[in-house]
Amino acid sequence: MRPVYAFFVLFVLGFSTLLSAEDVAVTPAIEDGIAWYNAADWPTEGKGWTETARPFDRIPDAFAEKIPQGVRGLGKDTAGLLVRFRTDADSIRVKYTLLSGNLAMPHMPATGVSGLDLYALEGGKWCWAACTMPTNQEDTKVLIDGLGREMRDYQLYLPLYNGVEALSIGVAEDAEFHAVAPMAAKPIVYYGTSITQGGCCSHPGNVYTSMLSRRLNVPFVNLGFSGSARMEPEMAEMIATLDPALFVIDAVPNMNAPLIRERALPFLETIRAAHPETPILIVDGRYYANTHIKKALAADCREQTEALREAYETFSAKNAGVYWLGHENLIGEDIDYDATMDSSHLNDLGMFRQADKLEPVIREILSL
Repeated sequence: MRPVYAFFVLFVLGFSTLLSAEDVAVTPAIEDGIAWYNAADWPTEGKGWTETARPFDRIPDAFAEKIPQGVRGLGKDTAGLLVRFRTDADSIRVKYTLLSGNLAMPHMPATGVSGLDLYALEGGKWCWAACTMPTNQEDTKVLIDGLGREMRDYQLYLPLYNGVEALSIGVAEDAEFHAVAPMAAKPIVYYGTSITQGGCCSHPGNVYTSMLSRRLNVPFVNLGFSGSARMEPEMAEMIATLDPALFVIDAVPNMNAPLIRERALPFLETIRAAHPETPILIVDGRYYANTHIKKALAADCREQTEALREAYETFSAKNAGVYWLGHENLIGEDIDYDATMDSSHLNDLGMFRQADKLEPVIREILSL
């Protein structure tokens, strides 16, 4: 066996000072010539809190009983989480156990709901490499082979709408393997709905927060909760315990206008009280793709926009570092109506378009 080490990525986020962390050593279990590395043995990127019931949960133990039940359950889903590693292995295997046997949904494939999604760094760009096609809650399989014995950096995204009980990465016993810790920069914390959680892209790396992370070289904490992002006071308190480079608030699709008027301003005030100088980006809800023929639905969307805009204007009048991103062209409404799979949830094209819309805004806010 060659020596195994972990290296933190050195990273610059608008500052000249490099951010670094300690190396982490990992030891594999050897089975039939395969070295299996337990992904829980080194830090997972995308986790906002380390104190969680399971290694790959998104919700901290301290708030598990305080937050809404729906969020508590969805916090077991691993949306936005990834593990980094470097290897010269010709073949990469995975051994995993998912929390749920419900591998797919009627409107979202198993590759997105429950898949593991591998990207490789090629020529300074993260390129898609492979994705599992889950057929069992527990499985061991070759994720990709034919790589040649070339050292590469990889990142493996975890499922969007399922949880992970256990995950190991396997390479040949004589292959070199380095467990790589997460980027050491402050993350962008993105609070949103099922769309933020990844509904309904075809594989985990295609959720727009992950697209943006690869483009910007900035870690993201994906706090998308399907049908359950309603700006509850308890959620504001939980999110305010984080210390990111930027907060993004994108919860409109789960709220009607009266609820926005009731909760949006107190939600923002709770976060600002804990973080007086951290920028906050408020994102208007994307309009349904068929509002051009559903006039009552279009009116509801306009009322949501008006309610959120009122909260933004009141809040920004008293606080600096507050930004607004409107719904216009957020998923290409003025181009065509092909960005969703059910008029609301985004397909891969919609995810790409939303990333395109968010990218220049975030770059300007953080001077990237």
